[in-house]
Formats: sequence, C-alpha cells, structure tokens
Amino acid sequence: MNSVVSYKDRGNYGNSSYRGNCSGKIIRDLILQFFPNSKPKKFIEIFSGGGTGRDVAKELGINNSIHLDLINGWDALVDEIPSGSDLIFSHPPYWDIIKYQYQRNSYNANDLSNQMDYEDFIKKLNKVNAKIYCSLVRGGRHAILIGDIRKQGKYYSIIKDMNWYGDLESHIIKIQHNCISDNRVYSGNFIPIRHEHLLIFKKREIWIVNIKQSTEIRANILYSNTATWRDIIQAAIQSVNGKATTEQLYKILKNSKKARNNNFVREKIRQTLNANKNFKKINNEWILCIE
Repeated sequence: MNSVVSYKDRGNYGNSSYRGNCSGKIIRDLILQFFPNSKPKKFIEIFSGGGTGRDVAKELGINNSIHLDLINGWDALVDEIPSGSDLIFSHPPYWDIIKYQYQRNSYNANDLSNQMDYEDFIKKLNKVNAKIYCSLVRGGRHAILIGDIRKQGKYYSIIKDMNWYGDLESHIIKIQHNCISDNRVYSGNFIPIRHEHLLIFKKREIWIVNIKQSTEIRANILYSNTATWRDIIQAAIQSVNGKATTEQLYKILKNSKKARNNNFVREKIRQTLNANKNFKKINNEWILCIE
C-alpha cells in the first residue's frame, strides 16, 4: 500500500447506511498486502459496525473471521478478544463525533462514542488497544484506522494521544471522503480535516511489548534553558498589553533563569532592547515592532 491512499467509494461492502463505515477496499488491500499467497489464520475485526469486514472476508474466502461490535452484543471494554489472531483490523469511534447508540437504537454505558471527557475516551481506547495487542500471536498485526477531530476550536490528534502497542510497521494517510463537513462553507482561515490515519503495529515478541506514550508538559519560558533574552523580553512586553518601561521589564524578568547568574540584568535588558529591531521605544516605553 502507498503511504497516501484515497478510496472515493466504499465498494459493495457492509451496510451503506451505517454512519462511519470505512471503505471495505482498505480491509481488502490490507489482507492482500500481508497475505498475498495465503489467508490469515484468524482475521478479527473490532468495531465491525455495518458489516464491512465480514463482506470482505466472505469475498476473499476467509472462513475463520470474527467480527465484534456492540451492535452484536460484544463489549470491547469487558469481553475477551478471541486469541490466536494474526490480523486484527479496528475502526474505533472518533470520540463522540458519531454517537453510535443511534445507529444501534440502544444505549450502552461502555460505548466509546458516548459523551465523555477526551481523557476518559483515550483511557478506554488504550485499554482496547492493549487487549488487541495481547490477543495477537507473535508476528501478528493490528491495523487501526482513526481520524483527527476538532471540537470548539481545539484540534485533537487521537493517534498522538493514545498509547502505541507494539512496533509501528506502517503509517498510511487516507484521504477522507463523504464527510458532513464537505457541504459546509467555512469562513476565515479554517482548514477542514480531510484525512484519516491507518497505523499498522506488529507483535514481534511474545512477552515484551513496546509501549509509546505521549506526555504533555506545561513549562514557563521564564525558566527555560532554550529561550533567549530577546524571547523573554518579547513575552514580557506582551504580558503587559504590548508596552513596558525598562523598569517594568526588569521587575518581570529579574527572577528568570537568564537573570539568576547575571549581575547586570538591567544592563542586559537595555542592551537587548537596543540591539534588536523587534523592539521600538516610544517616549519612555518599549513596544514590539514586527515587520
């Protein structure tokens, strides 16, 4: 498979009215890529939804295939994943963008598409992905298709925030089609999301699993090792509504990491202000001058 793929139609796979279905051609191409001269010993589809993977397996003559979803009574957070699989394809909900209780006409407390905090969603997704990895045989693969989302102006990258279990073998970008947002007109500099990620993880060892986690750290550049005097002076001016006297800047920056071992902080501030075109003095105050 190429690193960027586009499937403009879903093919004759699954229930076309089931929202969130991916193209069956993705699953077909994955199977043919990794099993060109054979068939998977056991193919499992997690979050099988409208039956896309089942139709693909039938077309390819794969008799040992299992398709699991809340719609057929299987709970990803509670129930076991059958062991012994050498290929698992999963297409989990993209948080609560599509609420699948309305697809099933029933509510389930463990539905990953329920309204919940993003952190709770990631924890639950991590649990499912860990279960998937453990159920694979050595040499088996987990292919997960998942997208990025934007809510209330904030961008969320699920693949960045979720844990990675096993060795990443491929990262394929899939162009996203048939989105509700395709019919909307956006103003300003808004960039709609038109892609999804297909990550393929391989289980190379029996007992040991490589787990990659993303950690977010909030750091203050006043105490940074990499911020320059120009950087912290710029931030200081912005922190007081865009203009400040030299004495105001000194009061803000005197306890910064840059100032700790400097006995001439006022002089250094004045030197930096005068040496950089980014700063301009009007009367007794300094402002930013960005051209």
